[in-house]
Amino acid sequence: MSSTEAAALAYHEPSILTILIQSSFLILLNTLNWALDALLYCGLIGQIFIGIAYGTPGGRLLDLEVEHVVVQLGYLGLILLVFEGGLTTSFPSLKANIWLSLGVAVTGIAAPIGLSFILGSLAGATNLRCFAAGAALCSTSLGTTLAVLRASGLSATRLGVVLTSAAMLDDVVGLVMVQVISNLGNTGDESVSAVTVVRPILVSVGFVVVAGVVCWLVVKRGTELINSWRLCDGRVDRVLRKNETALVVHTFLLVGLVAGASYAGTSNLFAAYTAGAVISWWDSEVSLGIRKRVEKTAGSATEQPRESGSTESTRNGGTGTHVFERYYAPALKWVLQPFFFASIGFSIPITRMFSGTVVWKGVVYAVLMMIGKLLCGLWLVRFPGGAMVLFRSMMKNRALDKSQSAREGSDQTPSEASQADIATPAPTAAEPATGTKGVVTAQGQQSGQSGVGTRNTTPCPAKPLSLYPAAILGLAMVPRGEIGFLISSIAQSQGVFGAGESEIFLIATWAIVLCTLIGPLCVGLLVRRVKALESKAGPSARQEVLGVWGVQSSPSPVEK
Repeated sequence: MSSTEAAALAYHEPSILTILIQSSFLILLNTLNWALDALLYCGLIGQIFIGIAYGTPGGRLLDLEVEHVVVQLGYLGLILLVFEGGLTTSFPSLKANIWLSLGVAVTGIAAPIGLSFILGSLAGATNLRCFAAGAALCSTSLGTTLAVLRASGLSATRLGVVLTSAAMLDDVVGLVMVQVISNLGNTGDESVSAVTVVRPILVSVGFVVVAGVVCWLVVKRGTELINSWRLCDGRVDRVLRKNETALVVHTFLLVGLVAGASYAGTSNLFAAYTAGAVISWWDSEVSLGIRKRVEKTAGSATEQPRESGSTESTRNGGTGTHVFERYYAPALKWVLQPFFFASIGFSIPITRMFSGTVVWKGVVYAVLMMIGKLLCGLWLVRFPGGAMVLFRSMMKNRALDKSQSAREGSDQTPSEASQADIATPAPTAAEPATGTKGVVTAQGQQSGQSGVGTRNTTPCPAKPLSLYPAAILGLAMVPRGEIGFLISSIAQSQGVFGAGESEIFLIATWAIVLCTLIGPLCVGLLVRRVKALESKAGPSARQEVLGVWGVQSSPSPVEK
């Protein structure tokens, strides 16, 4: 250590002006977020505007050092947001609707990227810059989508399951795009190298494959061994049932995967999503394993309540979502998440966005990006003839075979069984309802959101009669939000969009802002229209307006 280096940081009391600026910054971030969430379901826009006003683009009220700290803490918030998305992954629902969700996700990725090459003639952009802009606009704001679904009451519907799954898949691709764009910027070349694009994708796929193999061969067998110890030793059971134990395990897994992914060359955000998905899968395996062992080993009436209580505690306390809500969520909601969206605002050159031809080009590009996501709704539109009929016929025959084998010995005819499957069957004891949190409760339903039942896990449902589900699906995919801003900002900072504050970056920023604002507003208006139609015609109107796509396992507010 040199003689000029300080042995410790000299403590100085901050001035009252600094206290007032920073406290008002944090208060306004949360106040405006609450207000816009209540009105437009897009509170993140307000936080971005606060970042613009307080940061370098606006009034420069915050010191540059403070802005750097906000950026660093905000990135921790982004990691936790993606981690939460992995925790809420519903594997049964995702499996039942995987092909439709994949179709929606691929459409939502390919269409914006393809339409972005219009920037070549619109703004004279190179192919690399067009691809970078399309990568920023191919993602879907999962946070905004979930907020819209909760507010509209569609979270527990099949439409909500497909929409959430597709948005998650889009975000996963967007997270991979973060690393791709970063690599493109580091090459310093205007051409798109196949190795530069493919490498992080292959590393990400390999990361998932390795994680899946480890979970299946190591974690699953280790879970069975731990469960046997818990049933034999009450002390082990008490320690492992503590929320603090789960917190330590989840934190080590999250940090370990994030660090490993960074060194491996893939996105650490993608690793955070994988960590959440692994915990969600592990929760369901632990719950199921303990329940089976309790059923086998519970031989006396005195031991049964103790084991049942242990099972119930394991399923509800100590799960990934429970630990997240108790320990991570408060800091994420009130500090880290607002800091992340504010840090995005720091990088938006708002004073340059209203100059020259940027405005009309940004509006035109935003319209194209809205159309790119609206095309996702075509998957729920009835088209006579063509390949879709053949595909639906194949899936329907497959569903018929499964329903016939599952109902052997029943009084139903094959046609009645198939119709009962394709419609909205009620959960039975043999087929417990499953939700979106991946944890089965004693009543046969998952904890968390109030039950996406077997209605949402039955393959090949009938397409809706009206265009409302297709319109809601397409418009709910329109908001870009956090991932779009992140990719665009990285492309700008890495020089992919060109030196300085390039026109392409400003055009992409216009598109992200307008899409994130208009999408939730239009979905809210459509949902109000649907609920008005249902309230006038009664519960039977649901079959004509949303069909099986609007059926919930629990009664909706309208039905109540």
